[in-house]
Amino acid sequence: MTWQGAAEFCNYKKIATFGKMEIMLDVVKVASYISRRYEREYGSQIDEMKLHKLLYFAQRESLIQLDRPLFAESFQAWKYGPVLVQIRSLYKQGKLTERLTSEEIAPYQTVFDKVFEQYAPKDAWSLSSITHGEISWQKARMGIPAGENSDTLIALDDIRKDAHHIKLRRYYLSYLQSTR
Repeated sequence: MTWQGAAEFCNYKKIATFGKMEIMLDVVKVASYISRRYEREYGSQIDEMKLHKLLYFAQRESLIQLDRPLFAESFQAWKYGPVLVQIRSLYKQGKLTERLTSEEIAPYQTVFDKVFEQYAPKDAWSLSSITHGEISWQKARMGIPAGENSDTLIALDDIRKDAHHIKLRRYYLSYLQSTR
């Protein structure tokens, strides 16, 4: 295994989508989809903190799998992890009712499936702890006291760096498992 091999692996999706027009999804529709799917799969309403964390992991997973963001909106670096203020307001008002079409879901199905497989079963506090380990959140929180919220935006390029680290980790774990 070489670093060059790992680099080629991490860029394979970029090559596959080069030259195509890729459209990001509406974040309200994505939040609504996650909320509805969670209720369907778990039989209860998703709590707000968990929704924000699953949105963050969906954004990061889209960068891992497809090398493009799922949506354009930026997260704020709040004390318990990434938050999308627009979604916070709509959640509190019970207005996450927009729907993604099957055509909109299809290119991202594996992204959503991975997030639901890996992160949806965890409680909101565990997800918060995981986001606190992300370089993107830590960088955005620099200089902000631990107990305070912040409207500092988490840079997409920093989420992309976290995505790259996760992608490399998955690749090496897969490689190690295949050599046993």
